[in-house]
Amino acid sequence: MSEIAAAGSTTPHLWVDRVTELDDHDIAELCEATDAAIIEGGGFGWIEPQGRAALERHFRGVLLVPERELFVARLDGMVVGSAQLVRPHRNNEAQAFAAQLTHAYIAPYGRGHGLARLMIQRVEEYAASLGHRVLNLDVRETQLTAISLFQALGYVRWGTHPVYARVRGQTVAGQYYYKLLEPGRGRRTGQMVP
Repeated sequence: MSEIAAAGSTTPHLWVDRVTELDDHDIAELCEATDAAIIEGGGFGWIEPQGRAALERHFRGVLLVPERELFVARLDGMVVGSAQLVRPHRNNEAQAFAAQLTHAYIAPYGRGHGLARLMIQRVEEYAASLGHRVLNLDVRETQLTAISLFQALGYVRWGTHPVYARVRGQTVAGQYYYKLLEPGRGRRTGQMVP
């Protein structure tokens, strides 16, 4: 499934899908990618690998929650990561303009191709298309690669939580970020949000 570049070298085929269902093959690859990312220490909330049964329950549950959207990242057709967009509950009209990016990761064997950047951009585009004008996220301070990527994509750090997580007996701080999303048309976000 690779594309052949003009010079004869193989260029990986990258894409990101918002999914509403997963077949058995995709769920197996997604669970494997998730466990690999957990083992590497990044991008999910778990510290220890969970195994296929627990992760399959998790992802099938995500697909049932109306306020969650699941995005999967593929490298040459293989699922190598995911991200979730969490929208406010319907009774939260005051914050309906904002959404949350969470559980974004690429498995170690899928990194180095720009797929994380593409995945985040697709989540941003979809959030903006739904009318959200702010995307929030939080990340452990130890996830330096993710922090660098978020900052390069224009996310602004607004705060630090000094006791954000416990990882292998150590307290780890967390960093909080936001990004203003531009609508496709109409007023600019800066006109709506000071």
